[in-house]
Amino acid sequence: MSAFIRLGLLSVFQTIFLLLLCNTCLATNYYVGTGIGDITGPAAQVNMMGYANPGQTSHGIHLRQFSRAFIFATSPTSARSVFVSLDACWSPGAVKQQVVKQLKLVYGELYTERNVAVSGIHTHGGAGGFSQYLLYDLTAFGFNQQNFEALVNGTLQSIHQAHKSLQPADIYMNSGELLDSNINRSPTAYLNNPEAERAKYKYDVDKDFVVLKIVDGAGKGIGMISWFAVHCTSMNNTNKLLTSDNKGYASLLFEQQLNPGALPGKGQFVAAFAQSNLGDVSPNTKGPHCLDTGLPCDRDTSTCNGRNEQCVAFGPGNDMFESTKIIATNQFNKALELYNSATIKLSGPVDFRHSYVDMTIQNVTLASGATVQTCKPAMGYSFAAGTTDGPGAFDFKQGSNSSNPFWNLVRDLIKEPTKRQSECHYPKPILLDTGEIKEPYLWQPQIVDTQLIRVGQFVIIVVPGEFTTMSGRRMRELIYNTLVQEGFPSDSKVVIAGLSNEYADYITTFEEYQIQRYEGGSTIYGPHTLDAYLQIYKQLAVYLAQGKPSPLGPPPPNQLGKQISLLPGVIYDLPPIGKHFGQVIKDVQPSYVQGSSVTVTFVSANPRNDLRTGDSFLTVMRKDTSGNWIPEYTDAHWETRFKWVDTGFILGTSEAEIVWDIPIGQQPGEYRIEHRGTSKSITGTKSAFIGQSSTFIVKTAQNIA
Repeated sequence: MSAFIRLGLLSVFQTIFLLLLCNTCLATNYYVGTGIGDITGPAAQVNMMGYANPGQTSHGIHLRQFSRAFIFATSPTSARSVFVSLDACWSPGAVKQQVVKQLKLVYGELYTERNVAVSGIHTHGGAGGFSQYLLYDLTAFGFNQQNFEALVNGTLQSIHQAHKSLQPADIYMNSGELLDSNINRSPTAYLNNPEAERAKYKYDVDKDFVVLKIVDGAGKGIGMISWFAVHCTSMNNTNKLLTSDNKGYASLLFEQQLNPGALPGKGQFVAAFAQSNLGDVSPNTKGPHCLDTGLPCDRDTSTCNGRNEQCVAFGPGNDMFESTKIIATNQFNKALELYNSATIKLSGPVDFRHSYVDMTIQNVTLASGATVQTCKPAMGYSFAAGTTDGPGAFDFKQGSNSSNPFWNLVRDLIKEPTKRQSECHYPKPILLDTGEIKEPYLWQPQIVDTQLIRVGQFVIIVVPGEFTTMSGRRMRELIYNTLVQEGFPSDSKVVIAGLSNEYADYITTFEEYQIQRYEGGSTIYGPHTLDAYLQIYKQLAVYLAQGKPSPLGPPPPNQLGKQISLLPGVIYDLPPIGKHFGQVIKDVQPSYVQGSSVTVTFVSANPRNDLRTGDSFLTVMRKDTSGNWIPEYTDAHWETRFKWVDTGFILGTSEAEIVWDIPIGQQPGEYRIEHRGTSKSITGTKSAFIGQSSTFIVKTAQNIA
């Protein structure tokens, strides 16, 4: 054999070897798709969801809100699971129903109610009126179709993007401990849990921070999901700007890190800071103090001189914006640390189990052998007291097991609880007997989604409400032990994804329920709610581990055709006499220094005329060296604020105040601020407009004259 032939054969074998080696290097365990969609609701005149404060209406945007979707599969043709994290107060069941309905029209049975999980981060800074259940829409003056559609369409957009971007990927998990970012807002209820159980844990809230790192076949990052238990109540009930609060800002920080130069919501890398068992967990780490005296509140009732309105938790910053930034940055830094150091590679099937469950008729067998039953929904007195993150009104107090004759009289005008209902919820004194009211339609859900999502040895417990710290610990422990006993590897990891697929309020332990803090008063299916959920999810875990199907169960109602809305629409917009839409009222200064703020005011129109989904009401433009104007900031950035001011309700006049806080390291140069909006004429015709400020210079300290 000639040397030429030998060299040729050697070259062939080398090529085959390199190809095999390359394929081994690029071999992946999964296919993953990621996507993002804009779910920002009406930025004007719509009551915000979370604090149930009728006076907290939207008047602009601080941070746009997004839907972040992740699709998991083991091959392009295998069964898939979808996890979506919404920058919303929760994931309404009606939203999921509509999303799945639209997905089926496009993809058939590829995506259904069984393998799609939608979780909310629980921001208290979004527009309300998106639930099909009456109680949750009352303070928003009923159902808001525009906001509902924004949630549906943005969620669909994120899933469609994830479907299109499905690609070979590897997934790594990691976990750590995040301190100085959450406290227990109902410590007296937590202390009622068994001492032996509490002794197993170092803290009275979970400090666990869990991360999934997703990389493509070449090892490039394409996504990240984290779970950490903390309320998105850093922005308090005086805030009137739409915001995704601490978790939403953490997502923006992470995406900015991995999508350098991309505007929010426009990058390829998607980072979700999902919610977990946050029920009794506050971000306001300075704790509750009395506004009038500065002293700590009463520990048992969270009151000051007998009144709950004066007892408010703050911190860690000097105001709500600083506090939001600190808690968000803490989560971002921990997520980035765990993302960069993640080495535990997921392997194994992608799977799911799901059942609809009527939570009002669950028979539960307790450890003692006794059988008990859950209740129809009802809200307790301490629900009306609110929390230290957002106090209620009147003379309601947390931690009270007694009722009031006056409020009972008011309650009975709506619906007097039956004796059976009162006994079922004992020791909760019922303030609103929501489960026995069916007019004009159901006030709270009776049928909920229960679901497990599996990606290899990682399992997401998808729950329809707010589990407290100890409730979540019991759930995670039970599901982990069940899975391992049924053959799952011992290094399996389980997390709770809260406020998912529907909102069924809070879930406390039986012991916490006895104290009747806010969380206990809002545990709507009675004292054995947690035990019922534990029983249901354990059975789902057995089905999952054994490869057996789970029953579909009774489907939830569709009440969308019955919804009532008392919020009037936009009648018309008019500019002041002698002015036009987009005209500058208060212009910028000629120059600014890095670290200062720019403010400009325009003649505007009602933002409800056009939500500018996927766009922005404001843009900070920079002039590049070629003379082109480049968008640098939008209303989705932390550094900007879009404030809408109604200057004449009857006249239809309004203004837009736009603020840009110039970062210390902002590139010096020439800038201008643009405002885009849409006006509505008296005949109903809508017209887009644009306004521009004068140009101005951003200077460094060295350039100050």
